[in-house]
Amino acid sequence: MSDTLHSGNQLPRQVADAYVDDLIALDPITGTYLGVAASSGELPDFSPAGREASAALARTTLAKLDAAERVPGGDSDAERRCARLLRERLTAELAVHDADEDLRAVSNIHSPVHSVREVFTLTPAETDEDWAAIAQRLRAVPTALAGYRECLQLGLDRGLLAGPRPTATFIGQLGTWAGEDGAGPGFFADFAAAGPEGLRAELDAAVEKANEAVVSLRDWMRDVYAPAVKGAPDPVGRERYARWSRYFNGTDLDLDEAYAYGWSEYHRLLAEMKTEADKILPGANPWDALRHLDEHGTHIEGVDEVQAWLQGIMDEAIENLDGTHFELAERVRKVESRIAPAGGAAAPYYTSPSEDFSRPGRTWLPTMGQTRFPVYDLVSTWYHEGVPGHHLQLAQWTHVADQLSRYQATVGIVSANAEGWALYAERLMDELGYLTDAEQRLGYLDCQMMRAARVIVDIGMHLGLEIPAESPFHPGETWTVDLAQEFFGLHSGRPADFIESELTRYVSMPGQAIGYKLGERAWLLGRDNARAAHGDSFDLKAWHMAALSQGSLGLDDLVDELSKL
Repeated sequence: MSDTLHSGNQLPRQVADAYVDDLIALDPITGTYLGVAASSGELPDFSPAGREASAALARTTLAKLDAAERVPGGDSDAERRCARLLRERLTAELAVHDADEDLRAVSNIHSPVHSVREVFTLTPAETDEDWAAIAQRLRAVPTALAGYRECLQLGLDRGLLAGPRPTATFIGQLGTWAGEDGAGPGFFADFAAAGPEGLRAELDAAVEKANEAVVSLRDWMRDVYAPAVKGAPDPVGRERYARWSRYFNGTDLDLDEAYAYGWSEYHRLLAEMKTEADKILPGANPWDALRHLDEHGTHIEGVDEVQAWLQGIMDEAIENLDGTHFELAERVRKVESRIAPAGGAAAPYYTSPSEDFSRPGRTWLPTMGQTRFPVYDLVSTWYHEGVPGHHLQLAQWTHVADQLSRYQATVGIVSANAEGWALYAERLMDELGYLTDAEQRLGYLDCQMMRAARVIVDIGMHLGLEIPAESPFHPGETWTVDLAQEFFGLHSGRPADFIESELTRYVSMPGQAIGYKLGERAWLLGRDNARAAHGDSFDLKAWHMAALSQGSLGLDDLVDELSKL
C-alpha cells in the first residue's frame, strides 16, 4: 500500500487518489490508460489471487474513507462528492467480486482478454525504449491469460457458468486474434510489425509466445469450457441483474419502471421515425427507408476515406461549438479518429486521453470487413463517441483533474453517467439544428431507437418479463434471447452481424446497455431543473461547462448535482 494511504488526517480526496496509485500497482492496464510510463511493460494478475488483492485494496480504502470523513473539512461539498462516489463505486465493485462474477467473465467486448488486447493499442510506441516495454508486455501475455483461465476453471468447479452465446463468440474472436481465420497474421503480429528492426527478433519471439497463449486459451475454451456451459441460460435473472445494474448505473433502479420507460420511448421515437422515413421513401416504414439508404443513400468509399471523414465531423463540431455552447481548453480540442483492430465487437468506441494529454482522446470505428460506409447513422454516432459526446466529457474531466481528484476524473467513471452524456450530446446536436437532413435525422432517430430497444430487451430478457399486451410485437409473450434478437432486428437499421454482436454484448454485460437512455433521462432532467431554477438567466454554455467539470457521478447523485448548477 502507498505511504499516503496509511498517513493520518487524510481527506476523502486524498484517500481516493491514494487508491488510484495502489490500483495502478495492481493493474498496469489502468496505468497505461492514464499514461503512466512504468506500466507499459506489465499486465495485471487475472488469477483468483490477483482478483482478491484488488478486493482487499477496495476494503482497506473503504475503511480509510470512514476515518477521512470525520477529519475537519471532510464534509465540504468537494470532499463529500468524492467520498460518495468512492464509497458507491467500491461497494458496487465488491458486490460483484463477492458474488464471484469474475469467475465467469466471458464476453465479446468486456473481459480480461479484451483488456489485454486493447491496451496494446494505447501503449506508447514511438521510441526503442517504448518497443522494449511492448516486448516485455507481450511476454507477459501467457501468464495473464493463464490467470484468467484459472478463474474460469474455478468457476466451472463451483458451477458458476458464463452463457453459451458469449462463449461461442469469444472462441471465434480468439481465433481471429491469433490469425487463424486467414484474414491476416493476427493481432499481436500485426501490431508488432511496426517495431524497430533492432528489436525484431525479440518482438517476433514475444509475439510467438503471445499467439501460442491465445491459441491455447481458444482450444481450452472450445474443448473444455464450451461443452461445460452448454445448456446454461444466457439470461442472468433478477438478482444478478440488479447487482450488475448497480455497478453500471450507480443506483438501485426500479427495473419495472425502467422497462416501462423504454416502451414509452419506443412509441415516441417510432412516431418521429415514420415522419422522417416518409421524406426519404414516401409510404415506407422506417426500416425499409433505412435499407433504401444502405443502397442508395450518401456513403463513403474506402477505409482511409471514412477515417478522414469522421475526423472532419469532429473537427467541424469543435470549431462550431467552442465559444458558443462550450469553452474548450486547447488540449481538449484535439481528438483523433482511428480504425479499430479486426476481431472485436461491432460497436464504435472511444478511449480517453492520457493524464498529460500526450496521447489524445480517440474514436475507433470497427469496419467489420466493409469498405463502403453509409453515413446516415455515422454522423450522430460520432457526435456520441467524439464531439460533443464522450470526448468533451472525459477529456474535460482529465483537464480539470487537479480541481477534483484523480479518482473522480479517471477510474471512478460510472458507465451510465458517461453514456447518458453521450446520448444527450446526440440530442443536443439535433436541438441545435445539425440534423435537419432527412437521412441523418432518420439515422439519429434509429440510434435513439436502438437505445430504447436496449432498455426493453436487456431488462425484458434477463428478468423474463412479459411483453405488453398493447405491443405490436408478440404481445403477452415472455421475453427470451431469441425474441430479443428478433425484436432488435425488426427495429434497427443495423446489419445482421451488428445485431448479433449487440445481443451477445447484452447477454454478457447485463445492465450496462440500459444506462444510455436512463443516463440521458437524468441529464435532461438535471438541465430542465437548472433552467427552471434560473429562469431567463439560464446560460446553457455555463451549465455545460459546470456539468462537465464536476467529475463522475452515479445516477443516484447526478440529477441532484446537475439541478444545482
